[in-house]
Amino acid sequence: MQVRKYSSRFALVFFTLIVFLILFSFKLVFLQIFRSAYLSQLAEKQHNALIRLEPRRGTILDRNLRPLAFNISVSSLFANPRSMSEHEKEIAIKQLSLILKMDPSVIRQRLSRNKYFVWLQRKLPPEITDKIKILKLRGIGFIKESKRYYPNQSLAAHIIGFADIDNRGLEGLEQNYDKYLRGEFGWSQILRDARQRELSLERNFVPPKDGFNLVLTIDETIQYLAERALDKAMAKHNAKAATIIVMNPRTGEILALANRPTYNLAEVTSSSIESRTNRAISYTYEPGSVFKIVVTAAALEESAFSESDKINCENGSYRVGNHILHDHHPEGILSFHQVIEQSSNIGVTKIAQKLGPYKVYRYAQSFQFGRKTEIDLGGEVSGFLKHPHDWSKTSIGAIPIGQEVTVTPLQLVCAISAIANDGIYMRPFVVKYIKDNNDQIIRSFEPKAINQVITLLTSQRTKKILAGAVENGTGKKSHIDGVAVAGKTGTAQKVVNGLYSHNKFYASFIGFAPVENPRLAAVVVFDEPHPSYYGGTVAAPVFQEVISDALKYIEMKE
Repeated sequence: MQVRKYSSRFALVFFTLIVFLILFSFKLVFLQIFRSAYLSQLAEKQHNALIRLEPRRGTILDRNLRPLAFNISVSSLFANPRSMSEHEKEIAIKQLSLILKMDPSVIRQRLSRNKYFVWLQRKLPPEITDKIKILKLRGIGFIKESKRYYPNQSLAAHIIGFADIDNRGLEGLEQNYDKYLRGEFGWSQILRDARQRELSLERNFVPPKDGFNLVLTIDETIQYLAERALDKAMAKHNAKAATIIVMNPRTGEILALANRPTYNLAEVTSSSIESRTNRAISYTYEPGSVFKIVVTAAALEESAFSESDKINCENGSYRVGNHILHDHHPEGILSFHQVIEQSSNIGVTKIAQKLGPYKVYRYAQSFQFGRKTEIDLGGEVSGFLKHPHDWSKTSIGAIPIGQEVTVTPLQLVCAISAIANDGIYMRPFVVKYIKDNNDQIIRSFEPKAINQVITLLTSQRTKKILAGAVENGTGKKSHIDGVAVAGKTGTAQKVVNGLYSHNKFYASFIGFAPVENPRLAAVVVFDEPHPSYYGGTVAAPVFQEVISDALKYIEMKE
């Protein structure tokens, strides 16, 4: 009886073991055959971390190799939610929300994901990183990344532009030359143990390729001088906005370019679209009397007038079509050069009438008005130059004096530079060359002549007339002691709701120096200065200050 009882128990145990063995065998076969790929992949994911290695974004330097933008090393915070218990997550949420000043619900949402890796916050300041490291939170770690740094904050902001948190260029040179600056990512495969701790082993490694460096035509010192003068004049004249460009007329190199309003490159998220807009190339306006350089050069080139020819300025009142044209200061008989010096609208209109619409238009085109300069910056617009077919009966008295035509400040400085450069129009540019970290030149950009607008002789004659406009005419406040300056003032009524305003103006000045050997050309434009609004009183003094200081700086360097 006892033997039978033990025999039954043995059979039950044996049968149970057989059943479990069969079940385990089936499970083993199922895992080996049907689930092996999935489980291998899961193990690979758990024990191998594929880390993307960020390249160093290229540095942007001024012409003297002073850095304007470069990358610095920072830490980015991540979490491994799958390695954290609910209690550990709650501790992390409570402590990190205080340090990072983040909504706890945002951190909780990210830690609730069933993932091995989630970002918590990218590119933290060192002091925040140190505070978090002290906590030694499980499942929380750091990855080294790099962050774009602009040492001069807003200096040359509209030229440099900015990059986003992933080091992708979004505006300015950062965007235009992003393919050179950004480099190529590398990869590293790191082994981890079962508790997700990194082992000091690498299975595969592809190093990142650092980005190339840009060397600009911009001179940091001249840029500073230009921005300082612009800021002072903005405050003095209560202007809405302003632009200044300084250019080497012989080469087309932009030495300084600034706009107001501007923005801090380190605080892009708090800036407005208006403050980030590069007005020098993206805003157009009716230029007023600075546009008279076109008719001046055309009349001399076509031998329609000589400097001493007399023109009746009608005592300040002259009918053109159904419109009465006026001069600010009524004049009688003036010589050709006096018409330009005193900026007589009537005198210039009579010069244009003798030339005819097609010649005025042809020379305006030759000075590249109505088309882009092709500068190596994004966002440039072409302005507007009306074809003679579309001129009205009053256009001959409007376009030559800078109405019914729109231009950018860059087009103006390029036009005055062509006169300074013996009649040769140069393409403007802001990047001199691209180099790698071994100082090997990858690509260089040489000065490029676009066309010969006027002859050398006409250029020389026009220079003398524009020098007279500074010495004897409306541009006296651009005078520099010991340096011959040539230039032209402009005061233009703004168009508001389709009508010319009587209390809103653009004040402009274009010029170059020294006259005998031009080294610098510049344009200065103010939008809605008040109560003073004439180009000769608002813009010309800024030109005088910047060019005077810049010439001293250049001579000191030499």
